Amino acid sequence: MSKSIRVDEETHAALAALKGDDETFDDVLSRLIADRRERVREGAGLWEGTDAAEKAREARREMKRGVGER
Repeated sequence: MSKSIRVDEETHAALAALKGDDETFDDVLSRLIADRRERVREGAGLWEGTDAAEKAREARREMKRGVGER
């Protein structure tokens, strides 16, 4: 079963530029999604053994506090 999605002309042009001669738009979208998933997987665990995650949580808490004070 296929679905249709609407994209504006700028998005269509960007996808067309990324599309190989032998690819369909479905192929290019599937490839982009697979590439994105792989990048996420590659980044998993990068903060292990560091205090970066706690620093990020603290920065987020600070940002939320700043928003609440406005």
